[in-house]
Amino acid sequence: MRWNELIQQVRVSGQYTTDAEAERVLRAVLTVLGAHITGDERRALTRCLPVEAACILARQTPAAQPLTAPEFVDAVAGRLGDLTPPAARWGVGSVLGVVADCAGDDLTRRITALLPRGYALLFGRAELAPAA
Repeated sequence: MRWNELIQQVRVSGQYTTDAEAERVLRAVLTVLGAHITGDERRALTRCLPVEAACILARQTPAAQPLTAPEFVDAVAGRLGDLTPPAARWGVGSVLGVVADCAGDDLTRRITALLPRGYALLFGRAELAPAA
């Protein structure tokens, strides 16, 4: 997949009116995500994405403490500056849903297993509770 194709997928998923708007949200989400995915999962994800997206992920310094899913959305909103919380949640879900499709189910499960509860929903996946 090429960078412009990824932007188009985010534009369609997020129902953005311009490529520039979709790219802006894509870059913000990838920047925050890059600090929270490390190791083999980060390397595997960078291989699934266009070079430009892989570079955004790989440039990020790993976070000392993982963000909760709501904190992740807030961090993206903070990077974008002008989004309401619902708009930020929509943008995060739009981007991470496309990323999950690129990564496939196995890698997406591995990534969400490393992150705090709540991220599976951001990736557009069900988060099942373990059987008691």
